[in-house]
Amino acid sequence: MIRLLVRAGVALAANAVGLLVAAGILDGMHLSASGFVLAVVIFTVVVALLLPLPRRRLRQRGALALGGVALLATLVSLIVTDVVSDGLDIEGVGTWIGATVIVWIVALVAELILPFFGLRKYLREDRAA
Repeated sequence: MIRLLVRAGVALAANAVGLLVAAGILDGMHLSASGFVLAVVIFTVVVALLLPLPRRRLRQRGALALGGVALLATLVSLIVTDVVSDGLDIEGVGTWIGATVIVWIVALVAELILPFFGLRKYLREDRAA
């Protein structure tokens, strides 16, 4: 249970930072203060629902396949969040591509860095499962 809560917290934090960074860099991406939390929650839930099955199936194919699936899941999650939430607005094809890449990179970096802050035992994969 603790592992699940830590992973959820890490995902929420990483996605929040990713969305903030992307909105700060990209002119066509806007986050509203009032809808920000809801947008982060929606985005994180959609990513969490999309990634587990493809990750398990593509693990043997390597990082490139997993990266492609994660990028696609990020894009779909951005689309769903933009449609469902008033907290996120993205305009223009270039902004969609940029937002997808920026949010994906920030989440990846967070997954690599956060285990060094005492969270390693909660974030590592359970190989026995």
